[in-house]
Amino acid sequence: MKNILIVEGNLREENENFSKVGIQTHTESLKDSLNYFTDELKFDVVNPSSDQNIQFISDKLQNYDGLIWGGSSLNIYNDTPEIRKQIEFMKDCQKKVKKILAICWGMQVAVTAAGGQVKKANNSHIGIANEIQVNEKGINHPLYKNKDKKFNSPAFNFDEVVRLPDKAVCLASNRINKIQSLYFEINKTKVWGLQYHPEITYEKMISLIQFRKDRLIENRKVFKDEEEVNKHISTIKKEIAVASKDKRMVELKNWLGQLN
Repeated sequence: MKNILIVEGNLREENENFSKVGIQTHTESLKDSLNYFTDELKFDVVNPSSDQNIQFISDKLQNYDGLIWGGSSLNIYNDTPEIRKQIEFMKDCQKKVKKILAICWGMQVAVTAAGGQVKKANNSHIGIANEIQVNEKGINHPLYKNKDKKFNSPAFNFDEVVRLPDKAVCLASNRINKIQSLYFEINKTKVWGLQYHPEITYEKMISLIQFRKDRLIENRKVFKDEEEVNKHISTIKKEIAVASKDKRMVELKNWLGQLN
């Protein structure tokens, strides 16, 4: 049995909003995806922004076989107290947990905590990232064992890593984000980072787009109207028709496989 700590990146209010409309939280999605591969996992969950028991978890971080830090609707450069709490907790994790899988927001927090930099991207992924290309270093990294060298993936992000931490290595890119995945070691902790979401289904991504439709049109301005939103959703539905669940989640399987 492996002990896994899942770090929830969203604020409690956002998760409550998800639940009200029947959308899984990112932690729930992670559990479902991990349990697809094995039933030999024991999970603890912590939310550094909202939970009161953070010190209790900090005191036993070294007992976990691995940590997975998931997505969030936050933007790290906003520098709120909730975000600062997450960065400080990540710094603690990078001293005490030997293996970290950092997904999307999690990767951005991991990079920031280790001295890298994240900025608002010029373009965004809304539900899908197309043509992610694994580079030569990625081909030789265990993250991408048995993964297609070019692939599409569920993704939802407006920000990107623009400066890597010391000795970090980029493993994959696409035309939207130069750094789609990375690897680095800090304090003997091995961090695998993904800007995309192998743990989230395309169906959930469509639900998130519908849930955030007004924000995407009026605030984010990535779509001009509802017709454009629906057209984009149609492209994701086409991907659903050809996508493989096992291929989508190879990175999760590979990360689980290297836990000691």
